[in-house]
Amino acid sequence: MIFRLLIWVIMLFGGLIAGKALDDILFPQIRHNLWFHDISIILGMTLIIIVVRISKNTGRTLAKYGRKGELKGMETNVLVKEGPYKYMRHPMHLGLLFMPLAVALLSYSPSFIFIIAPVEMIFMVIMIKIFEEPEAIRKFGEEYEKYMKEVPAFCLKRKCLKELLKPVTKN
Repeated sequence: MIFRLLIWVIMLFGGLIAGKALDDILFPQIRHNLWFHDISIILGMTLIIIVVRISKNTGRTLAKYGRKGELKGMETNVLVKEGPYKYMRHPMHLGLLFMPLAVALLSYSPSFIFIIAPVEMIFMVIMIKIFEEPEAIRKFGEEYEKYMKEVPAFCLKRKCLKELLKPVTKN
């Protein structure tokens, strides 16, 4: 968990630094374009709000349906197939995939927006495949393998996104 969080922080701050450095070379004129700044901040704030809402809703869904007995922190011991988890295996990750883009938009960095954030998003999908999926298989066994066959990792259909953004009540 700490390792993944560290990678996450390095990606975001590294993206900011690399984006600004590349902007000097690739997009020096953009720093003076107020339209770009205004549109970028509006899109960035909107995306941050969506990411936070998705994280909140999926976290509450996990807390509500994924725990039997006393567990520490955000641990789960029940495979959740309720709410957005009935449409996709990684709804929280789908939201978090857009965090690099949101930060990029808020930084007004075209290099971060168009080059670095998409690469980071692809890297995050690879991390899900390398770390999250095998961990879930170890934890839930055949039940998760069956779930993998029935439910896609991500779903961008309207009903899925609607469920993802629907508020979840606490336990």
